[in-house]
Amino acid sequence: MEQNTDQNKFHTSAVSVISTGHMVHDTYTAFLPALLPVLMEKFSLTNTTAGLLSVFAQAPSLLQPFIGHLADRRNLRYFIILTPAISGTAMSLLSIAPHYAFLAFLLVITGISSAALHSVAPVLAGTLSGNKLGRGMSFWMVGGELGRTIGPLLVVTAIGYLTLEGLPWLMFGGFFASIFLYIQLKDATTQPRSNISQLPWKAALQKMRPILIPVFILIFSRSMMMAALTTFLPTFLTNEGSSLWVAGASLSILEAAGVVGAFLAGSLSDRLGRRKMLVISFSATPVFMLLFLQVKGILQVPLLIFLGFFAISITPVIMAIVQENFPENRALANGIYMAINFILMSAAILMVGKVADLSSLRFTFYMAAILVAAGLPFILLMPKSISNLSNT
Repeated sequence: MEQNTDQNKFHTSAVSVISTGHMVHDTYTAFLPALLPVLMEKFSLTNTTAGLLSVFAQAPSLLQPFIGHLADRRNLRYFIILTPAISGTAMSLLSIAPHYAFLAFLLVITGISSAALHSVAPVLAGTLSGNKLGRGMSFWMVGGELGRTIGPLLVVTAIGYLTLEGLPWLMFGGFFASIFLYIQLKDATTQPRSNISQLPWKAALQKMRPILIPVFILIFSRSMMMAALTTFLPTFLTNEGSSLWVAGASLSILEAAGVVGAFLAGSLSDRLGRRKMLVISFSATPVFMLLFLQVKGILQVPLLIFLGFFAISITPVIMAIVQENFPENRALANGIYMAINFILMSAAILMVGKVADLSSLRFTFYMAAILVAAGLPFILLMPKSISNLSNT
């Protein structure tokens, strides 16, 4: 795949290739929530120690600003190419880990691989999106959400056919994906366009502050909700009496709805403005979370669909805000955003686990809904120009 020199054009095939790599990678990282009930039983874990496993996978996100800064100056396409194979191998070996420490080791490896991919690939996708950055981030997020939809169903189904000991066979899908990405991306470059001069990193950080501060607040307000849903939803449902397969399928339903939401939200934000999409998401998400907690059984399915649609849809919008405001240091800005996101998610996962151990997961889900609603007023801190940025 050669990068087209038309900087304003949306390169559908190229962006789709990157999104496909994202999908395969995140299919593997999505194994962990569905495996948590099994691992908790195998290693006699509490909610806190189980949540800590996700933190091991998230901690390497601290590397993302440094990787992003390097990507503004070096061609890091192999960071995209190799990550599906690396993450696929590590996640497929979780099932045969002999002890907790080895679980932690595998998840740190996965975290480093994930940090490399998420620092570099969305920036390349954004560059190839021309003046349709919101659409490009939607494509990127659709890949990830498809992966997180497929992952839980794949791993619980594989356990039924292969048993836990047979799950390492799944790693070969990552190998094939990396070969495909090598063929498609061998001529690509992750460096920004040559006609844009880069700012020194200190000056770049100073320029980013007015936008990254409200972004930090908004991510914080939704982090507990996302941690509860994406990490503890299967555990919550099994505690409520659901089978492991049903619990894993529920996570897939949530993520499938997120695919649709992520695809629409980014593209709509190109037309309607980023702030309007933020308001819609932060208003609807807590409502559907509270409704979800009032029902049981089949009635939870439509509410999971709405919850996934509105809760997950906002990510490409925030990513578009970050990237479009810092074209001189797009990879650095994206790396800082991703690091903030993953750090807050790690803290939120620990918080959810700790609160659940002290009370219950149900009470923790209520807290998460309230915190999202509390973030709504802070959308006004976003620069007014963001709401008017629409590409036609």
